[in-house]
Amino acid sequence: MSRTTGAPPGAGDRASTDIVRLVRDLIPQRPRFLRGPRIPDGIRAPVIVTERLRLRPHRLADAETWYELQSDPAVVEHLSWPLRTRAESFVHLLNRTRHNRLEQKDDFLALAVVQGDHLIGDASLHLRTLDPGARRLEVGWVIGPKWQGKGYAAEAGLAMLRLAFDDLDAAVVEAHMTVGNAASKALAERLGFREVSNDGTTRIMALDAERFRELHAR
Repeated sequence: MSRTTGAPPGAGDRASTDIVRLVRDLIPQRPRFLRGPRIPDGIRAPVIVTERLRLRPHRLADAETWYELQSDPAVVEHLSWPLRTRAESFVHLLNRTRHNRLEQKDDFLALAVVQGDHLIGDASLHLRTLDPGARRLEVGWVIGPKWQGKGYAAEAGLAMLRLAFDDLDAAVVEAHMTVGNAASKALAERLGFREVSNDGTTRIMALDAERFRELHAR
């Protein structure tokens, strides 16, 4: 996909839409005290060090590398993300820096995946239910094309699973992906996930705590 400069027909409408989107994304979320109960074993701003990677909260200093990822058609092909302009990418990163805890229902944690001094992707957890014994989270991962094929996605994914099962006592973790995303399906299977739903558009794969510990006991 290529981009051109200038003002093609409809550019004013698109500019207005972009402004609305940016303003919407900058609106503060509902205050936490209105969002219901917290879990006592919640986590805030974790930093995870693996054999080759460091997963840590996003920073605005990551803006240039984050834009490179978000403006690459190969990265967003199987994601719900659109190709973003620099301004849109910066706002998205700003929001990402705020997603740094898992304490209340629907909390979302996003961590930058860093190899050496380079941001190479993103790993996330979404806290879907709080009930002890039935706690459910959703995991996600994105690794830039330049760093694919080296096992980094599996390493980051396993780190997030350890956070979910060992620190948050999850009963099950799900991975949602488009049916055409063969790479994510293969990675999920490598980590132990099994397909539980497929509507022809979205595939849902799941991994429960017992199977996780059988496969990935330290």
